[in-house]
Amino acid sequence: MAQLNIETEDLVENPTPRVPVAICIDTSGSMSGDPIRELVAGVNQFYDAIDEDDDAHDAAEVCIVEFNSGAKVIQEFASVERLQRITTIAPTGRTYMGEGVNLALDTLDARKRLYSDNGVLYYQPWLVLMTDGGPNGDRAALDRAVQRVTDLAGNKKLTVFAIGIGAGADMDVLARFSPTRPPLRLQGLHFKEFFEWLSKSVARVSQSSPGDTVKLDLAGLAGWAEL
Repeated sequence: MAQLNIETEDLVENPTPRVPVAICIDTSGSMSGDPIRELVAGVNQFYDAIDEDDDAHDAAEVCIVEFNSGAKVIQEFASVERLQRITTIAPTGRTYMGEGVNLALDTLDARKRLYSDNGVLYYQPWLVLMTDGGPNGDRAALDRAVQRVTDLAGNKKLTVFAIGIGAGADMDVLARFSPTRPPLRLQGLHFKEFFEWLSKSVARVSQSSPGDTVKLDLAGLAGWAEL
């Protein structure tokens, strides 16, 4: 209840339209070593970049969902000054991608309800999905997640960035989660470059008005994606 009161106070004190960003990350055992270290560093850099941009600082709200042999919210939705910097993540288990995406969408839904209840406008929510493999959780959960994403994206109620990490990433499955643009594969371990691009994209959206069509920096993809 205390957390909810803090969130409500934030919305009342800062009625700026919000950009909710749910980052859904694969923390299965195969992400051990350099991949998870670079991912953590990239997320923290993303926080710092949002913090330093005047428009994005007031508008962006971020949550992080991890999936391995289950799914868990490791960072509840929060404005940048309340985001906890990540010190470490311990990869383990398998790749329950469907469960992770469903939890991320549930978290986005709850956040949108909170905005509406407090009269705060919001931009089209973002889902960032990152994995180095293929799903091996419940098939029904995966199919449900794909259908939810497809419906939301098709109705322009969700912007999706599906990112494959390494040669083992199942790009065909990621394509199912990205109906409006092809998924992209990360160049090596260029997590920092990706999150730098993402922070600039969030800043660009936060400078517009809710409902506006905002063009992404496609030229900037070359800094982190295999094109």
